[in-house]
Amino acid sequence: MAKVESFELDHTKVLAPYVRLIAVEEGTKGDKISNFDLRLVQPNKDAIPTGGLHTIEHLLASLLRDRMDGVIDCSPFGCRTGFHLITWGEHSTTEVAKALKGSLEAIANDIKWEDVPGTTIDSCGNYKDHSLFSAKEWSKLILSQGISDDPFVRNVI
Repeated sequence: MAKVESFELDHTKVLAPYVRLIAVEEGTKGDKISNFDLRLVQPNKDAIPTGGLHTIEHLLASLLRDRMDGVIDCSPFGCRTGFHLITWGEHSTTEVAKALKGSLEAIANDIKWEDVPGTTIDSCGNYKDHSLFSAKEWSKLILSQGISDDPFVRNVI
């Protein structure tokens, strides 16, 4: 089987919350995409409940696009500790960390239920599994710890 970088990472060595560049890949026509690990909670110590994670996912889909160019997708990890962010081109971890911080600040302080996209039966595959309260509380906790642009050294932006 092919090796997957994320499964090669020693999850006992990282210090969440952080942004980590996983890889920059170049397509056959020279286009580049970047894959980032947006780790919100410490692996194997905590996990965001699905309702809160699902709501954060829907909000990050828009909020990150408002704060940086080239966002292709932001998808949650199955372990519920964070997200993959896929972008066109190359971005620094500092740029991504600032966009993530601004997005989490909006979730914690500004977002109301009517602002959450994709929460109806026709716009979401599991519309009953959302929690804005949980999303706000987790965002506040993550922000209180600070977001690092380095996964191994706390370099809070």
